[in-house]
Amino acid sequence: MERREFMSWAGTGFIAASLPMAIAACSSSTTEKPDAATSTSPEPKADAKPDAAPAAKADADGFIPVGTVADLDKAGFLSDKKFAGGPLIVVRDPQDKATVLALNSTCTHEACAVRWRSEKFACACHGSSFAPDGAVEAGPAEKPLAKFTAKIAGDQVLVKA
Repeated sequence: MERREFMSWAGTGFIAASLPMAIAACSSSTTEKPDAATSTSPEPKADAKPDAAPAAKADADGFIPVGTVADLDKAGFLSDKKFAGGPLIVVRDPQDKATVLALNSTCTHEACAVRWRSEKFACACHGSSFAPDGAVEAGPAEKPLAKFTAKIAGDQVLVKA
């Protein structure tokens, strides 16, 4: 076998071996939707805080602790991607700082993550924005974010699953 023929076969073999990896990298089933972690925005990201402990137990009324009031006030939000009722984000109500609002952090347009930005929720994928209570402010989303019942008990923020 000549050197030129060997190099031709080696190159063909390399390309053939790389093909499955290239196909897998381009498939839509393995591609992640943009979320707050991929945003280039200097604003806080919804997943910047560690998620709440996955083994949090519900109290007698069905409320689950998702973080402390101190953490909420420090970061401006609490986030729990593994919450029993779905991905969760909790913020203080801008109209009543004694009240907390808990919403599903998945955009109703195409299931991308939303993040808290300056008294509203913003979708990283297609630009939808939502009011603090989850109502749609700007599309393309047409449905509001799902709400959870939330409260403050002592130094804990509790959300009902």
